[in-house]
Amino acid sequence: MNNGIFCFPKPRNEPTKNYAPGSVERKLMRKKLSRQEKIKVEIPVIIGGKEVRTGKIREVTMPCDHGHVLAIYHEAGPKETELAIKEALLAKKEWESLHWTERCAVMLKVAELISNKYRYLLNAATMLGQAKNVHQAEIDAACESIDFLRFGAYQASYIYQWQPLQPHEYDCVNKMEYRPLEGFVLTISPFNFTAIALSLNSSVITMGNTTIWKPARTSLLSSYYLMKIFEEAGLPPGVINFLPGPGSEISEVALRNTNFAGLHFTGSTDTFNTLWKKLGENISKYKNYPRIVGETGGKDFIFAHYSADIHALATALVRGAFEYQGQKCSAASRAYIPKSIWKKLREILVDWTKNLSVGDVRDFKNFVNAVIDEASYKKIMGYIEKAKTSPNAKIIVGGNGDKRTGYYVEPTIIETNDPNFLTMNEEIFGPVLTIFVYEDERFEETLTLCDSTSSYGLTGSIFAKDRKAIEKAAKILRYAAGNFYINDKPTGAVVCQQPFGGARASGTNDKAGTYLNLIRWISPRTIKENLNPPTHWSYPFLEK
Repeated sequence: MNNGIFCFPKPRNEPTKNYAPGSVERKLMRKKLSRQEKIKVEIPVIIGGKEVRTGKIREVTMPCDHGHVLAIYHEAGPKETELAIKEALLAKKEWESLHWTERCAVMLKVAELISNKYRYLLNAATMLGQAKNVHQAEIDAACESIDFLRFGAYQASYIYQWQPLQPHEYDCVNKMEYRPLEGFVLTISPFNFTAIALSLNSSVITMGNTTIWKPARTSLLSSYYLMKIFEEAGLPPGVINFLPGPGSEISEVALRNTNFAGLHFTGSTDTFNTLWKKLGENISKYKNYPRIVGETGGKDFIFAHYSADIHALATALVRGAFEYQGQKCSAASRAYIPKSIWKKLREILVDWTKNLSVGDVRDFKNFVNAVIDEASYKKIMGYIEKAKTSPNAKIIVGGNGDKRTGYYVEPTIIETNDPNFLTMNEEIFGPVLTIFVYEDERFEETLTLCDSTSSYGLTGSIFAKDRKAIEKAAKILRYAAGNFYINDKPTGAVVCQQPFGGARASGTNDKAGTYLNLIRWISPRTIKENLNPPTHWSYPFLEK
């Protein structure tokens, strides 16, 4: 089977189902939600394909109804991490020797299972466990997950087919071998995207590596189902080892192991910085310099020119800031609006935001749902309270919260006269948008201000009809965003259409879903075979 040269064809992005009233998918989704909320799942640690029950039990609750327990899970610790590393290294020997097309076939099987058999199960787990409405769950857990897998196989084809030049004399053969990294890779996934949890592992194992996976506590239900889907698709035991548990304990063991080969991370900038420091402290222990790939925080902006279409701008602000409660690292959280259009824009924003329905994900009419947990709720409400008491800010809509049954925060818009106000600068990760109004003639000056205000550089957008204004904004904000949008919200990147990632304090910008990410998980070896080797040390230039 390995004697043919084969490349996977370029796929199309998975079509998004709309769940409109009366649709088949809406009925199937409601049925799956109803079943899922009635059961309590037991989630074990999975090491080397075996389920491990540690007896350290913790609960997984619904953010929209925090008295409702969806699952219980067994917590992994140092002992389980050591065992998982051993199993990952054992599994790697066979997994890396498997032809890359066979590994990709497993990924494509996972994609097919998610697309059909498990689409509604995975969406339901994401809705209930991570408080995503049906639309947000569909574009994440279903479509983006499928796209990562299918485009991953295609991008692998692109990588493996590249070979070095051959000399004109044909006196040697040059080859490039694409080896996986030497050791295991630690993957740490966030709560906010099921697809990211999948991609952090799939991109690494596609290239022949094995992983120790530390999923977020607040997304364990969907992460567990992903693990079971990988197993059903034929992934060999030990290729992915599933370790729910304290990140500090798991990373402490993994990062001091001599076989640690890489870190694939999505989460907070502070956590990433801490892990990087630990890597530096342990650098002399490792067989190789480990690969570090991370996507972290953002303080994403929408910048408007006075020529902007006001209704398009308002739509981008509302959707960009309040979809999934602003819990996207790409969410619009600061905006720069010219004074000449602010009055009209303000009226629209206040009206639209007041009419956003807030509530449980099981009620499909709700646009905004609960934030992920109590810690997040307290953090977000803390920022809102600071805005309420500051002389430099005023809340023009929203500003209230309610955690009696679920962790609900009203979509909130703050207007500030200080472009460096804390909610213009610090990542909040909630449904809070802060607006700074600038004088029209200070367009270029305010662009420079936008570029220098935040330490992040993830996403941002410019709204304008004036082409010169768009060009100027794109130039000044060149390093302010790794994903830059023109007349669109700064969220909703589609795999391989808008490869995602940012720099500065937002990560290493390795663009998930593309070959740029995949090549981080290989260690190429160049092989030269001399067909006509010289038989004497001398060169022609030495002759008399």
